[in-house]
Amino acid sequence: MTKQEKVQDIVQTLQGLYPNPPIPLDHKDPFTLLVAVALSAQCTDERVNKITPLLFAKADNPYDMMQLSVEEIREIIKPCGLSPMKSKGIYGMSKIIVEKFGGKVPDNFKDLESLPSVGHKTASVVMSQAFGVPAFPVDTHIHRLMYRWGLSTGKSVEQTEKDAKRLFDKKDWNDLHLQIIYFGREYCPAQRHDPNECPICSKHGRKTLFTEKKSSNPKKKKKTPSKK
Repeated sequence: MTKQEKVQDIVQTLQGLYPNPPIPLDHKDPFTLLVAVALSAQCTDERVNKITPLLFAKADNPYDMMQLSVEEIREIIKPCGLSPMKSKGIYGMSKIIVEKFGGKVPDNFKDLESLPSVGHKTASVVMSQAFGVPAFPVDTHIHRLMYRWGLSTGKSVEQTEKDAKRLFDKKDWNDLHLQIIYFGREYCPAQRHDPNECPICSKHGRKTLFTEKKSSNPKKKKKTPSKK
């Protein structure tokens, strides 16, 4: 099987399992998505979805968010972790969106990445999920699975993103990055993963996956019956 055939088989498997992958972070527009993504750093989507309704009940747009103090934002988002940094970032991005962009979240990478607390991954999520622009945000699941499947070297998320964009059709990027995330959670977790049972690793996993599996589960030696 060629690498391109391998890629196509992986894509077909993912599309079969998740034909219409939902966006995991609850939001209603680009601004609420931007805030939710900022909160998701080192925090589960499930927890973010529990906290954002509390925050958005007070401020679901950059104008109202500016009226809150950094401390008020921090108190609401504490359960998401890193609240000192995240609260400053959310307040700062809201202020710039109002003052520099007329209250609208910018729809290009350069301006998005100029906002506080917005790196390339966050900008990629907003561009793909809010504006429908092809992008390939790489999270820990995607980074891990691209390496497990022999599609990337695993050296850096930057390299993984380049490899994903090179291997996958651009029209599939926005769905694929979500499909891989869901697959990683359901079938290909970081811990307690059996490559032989995984729908993709069983066919396309790196050889080291199977050698690691064997070494972590050595066969028990049969006990020799003691002579009486």
